[in-house]
Amino acid sequence: MRKVLVFAPLLMWFLQSNAQVSSLFEEQLFIEGDDTLRCRILTPQNFSTTKKFPLVVFLHGAGERGTDNEKQLTWGADLFLDSVNRAKYPAIVVFPQCPENEAWSSVKRGQIKDTLGGFEFDTAAAQPKTAALVIRFIDSLVAKPGVDQNRVYLGGLSMGGFGTFEFLWRRPDLFAAAFPICGGGVPAKVHSYAKKLPIWIFHGDADPIVPVTQSRRMVRALQKTTAEIKYTEYPGVQHESWKNAFAEPGLMEWIFSKKKPTR
Repeated sequence: MRKVLVFAPLLMWFLQSNAQVSSLFEEQLFIEGDDTLRCRILTPQNFSTTKKFPLVVFLHGAGERGTDNEKQLTWGADLFLDSVNRAKYPAIVVFPQCPENEAWSSVKRGQIKDTLGGFEFDTAAAQPKTAALVIRFIDSLVAKPGVDQNRVYLGGLSMGGFGTFEFLWRRPDLFAAAFPICGGGVPAKVHSYAKKLPIWIFHGDADPIVPVTQSRRMVRALQKTTAEIKYTEYPGVQHESWKNAFAEPGLMEWIFSKKKPTR
């Protein structure tokens, strides 16, 4: 009985916290023909179309795929719901959801494992359907009053980290800054988007799912450009390095200080 009494307040807090996330991030559907993008959107307090607000798009990992339009809020949503952050950094925040049988990028895992985890990149492949829908949804939002087209930010973790790097080369002029977490990309593509672009990359050096070598090689490639590159590597941290990234005290300030670079 004592254990139940101790656990009950924690359970109550957890349920209330999840309910707050679900209620403040409103369910939205972006429909194009037969295709539907499920997403959650957080709007600024005292939102008005007479003002321009930044737009943040966050791509979840493989574990949050589905059609419930809720699991994608598992990681990262709390950061933007924090009362201090909402007051200090008012923004429109979008968490789209990827279906089970899709991914945010064209990367696939091959049969042969190597120091890069066996990931294979097909840059000639068409962008996955839902990922392309996200891009078109961003375009539709940017065209609306109330959205600052010079302050569109992109982030993602794991599968979403791979997606972040791919979105950048597919739409090099769309984003003002990016923060990929425990992902990877194509070094040969960085020159298409990296001119003065601020990018903060995060990875744990003990990651058994996506080897840290994926981020390290992207950092090396970006350092040869004029990108504003920042890299944080967490010693001993495995795949869930997003927990460390979201706890970085300077992350929010860094994101919202950026504006689209002059090209």
